[in-house]
Amino acid sequence: MNKWRGNPWAILAVLSLGFFMTLLDLTIVNIAIPDMVGRLDASLDQILWVVNAYALALAVLLITAGRLGDLRGKKTLYLSGVGLFTLASLACGLAQGPGQLIAFRAIQGIGAAMLIPQTLSMIIEVFPAEKRGAALGVWGATAGLSGAVGPSFGGLLVSRLDWRWIFFVNVPIGVLVIAAGLVVMPAAKRTVRHRFDVPGVVLASISLFCLAFGLIEGEKYDWNGLIQAMIAVAVVTMAIFLVYQRGQQDNEPLVPFELFRERGFTLINFVGVAVSFGIVGLSLPLTIYLQSVLGFSAVKAGLLMLPLAAGAVISAGPAGVLSQRLGGKYILMAGLTAFGGGMVWVAAAAGAGSGGGVVIAPLFVTGLGAGCTFTPMASEVMRNVPARLSGAASGVNNALRQVGSVLAAAVVGAVLQARLASSLREQAQQRAGEIPAAYRDRFVQGFDQTGGHLEIGGGSRPANLPADVAHRVEVVAAQVFGHGFVDAMRPTIFVSAGVLLAGLIACLFVRSVRGPSANPHGLPVSDEELAAQRG
Repeated sequence: MNKWRGNPWAILAVLSLGFFMTLLDLTIVNIAIPDMVGRLDASLDQILWVVNAYALALAVLLITAGRLGDLRGKKTLYLSGVGLFTLASLACGLAQGPGQLIAFRAIQGIGAAMLIPQTLSMIIEVFPAEKRGAALGVWGATAGLSGAVGPSFGGLLVSRLDWRWIFFVNVPIGVLVIAAGLVVMPAAKRTVRHRFDVPGVVLASISLFCLAFGLIEGEKYDWNGLIQAMIAVAVVTMAIFLVYQRGQQDNEPLVPFELFRERGFTLINFVGVAVSFGIVGLSLPLTIYLQSVLGFSAVKAGLLMLPLAAGAVISAGPAGVLSQRLGGKYILMAGLTAFGGGMVWVAAAAGAGSGGGVVIAPLFVTGLGAGCTFTPMASEVMRNVPARLSGAASGVNNALRQVGSVLAAAVVGAVLQARLASSLREQAQQRAGEIPAAYRDRFVQGFDQTGGHLEIGGGSRPANLPADVAHRVEVVAAQVFGHGFVDAMRPTIFVSAGVLLAGLIACLFVRSVRGPSANPHGLPVSDEELAAQRG
């Protein structure tokens, strides 16, 4: 097997498999939300923390982990991250309550943060410049595919087994990645010793945690003083972080401000955040809609989302080729248009009494759009970044995308809960006339008291009712939840589509450059080349 050691394509396969496994966990959990709510006796806001604990730990630690790879060796950190992620996945599958699951998901996020920055750095190291574009295309397509297939694969596991297997499945994959990595990856190298910006890490962590907590729990606590204080702390801490980072620019800062002087880098990073909003903003409400409103099993819901994955797979490859011929800017704009348009189409087509088939075509269009975003973003974001900052730029890029996922899940969850609380009350009041008069007030109060602590499937039902009345209450309650959730889902999806529109507008200000990335993750750009590109 020694002939495989150092083979770039074998290394890329190992890196892509680990990368795929970690990004898959950002979306695969969504399909299991109804199952976890029931089996763990958890609330929707608790399950949202299961989603966000992983993304938050991942986002906060990405840049620091990238520096650790330079210090301890990329192979060492990559395989250590895979090992920690695998053990945490096993622990998640064995969790006995929502609190344990949230804690183990955070540890999963730490493992993912250790390995993700090393994937891009090692691709840069092992591939020659002329093949780096193709390898980068595989890396970008892996990112897109992971988000698209998560719901389908998760639905199959949840239906055939149960929610725990969305975590157990990572164990054999992790073991395979470690075994293959030990065989094909070159020996770990210790390169440049970096200073760790501990105050920067602490300040960024506090700010992100307080912001996510405030947004996720705001509706539950009726946006009281605690929530307002958390958001205020997030804003103040972020301001302190930026001031502190400004003073550290000559001393290996956590975020080099020089990166953001390049307009393309700044704008494409914003587009990456917008794409994260699109993925989370569609998958979270749609999986609940398919299962809890239409009553589909997890596997059927996952199969109905396969057109999303199919569209992404079909368009990802051609998008990379067309980006070189036409320019990544235009492919990104086309992709964002189809992505956002497909989401709006999904929201318009979905109804409380419609069949699942109405979302197939719009999901396919959405997938085509998503597939046209990942590879162009991966190549365009590093264009014109100085070679000495390529490692930091990779870390910042990955971190901002994950911050986008955290913010997206927090914002989408907050909007969904707020709209659902309101729409359930409205629907209960409108439909209360369909049940006997003696029970109407209790029926409406059952939904009115849900507030921000919502149970998927409806509100509280009056107990100790005659059999015929109880049956009628159940039927009407299901109608209340179905119509109420659809009424809440539409504006939730529109919020994410609006963020995608902002990303589309940002693309208008990206310089148009054809051909491969002028600086494919590490190659210096001469003044003449830079001047030629900028026209």
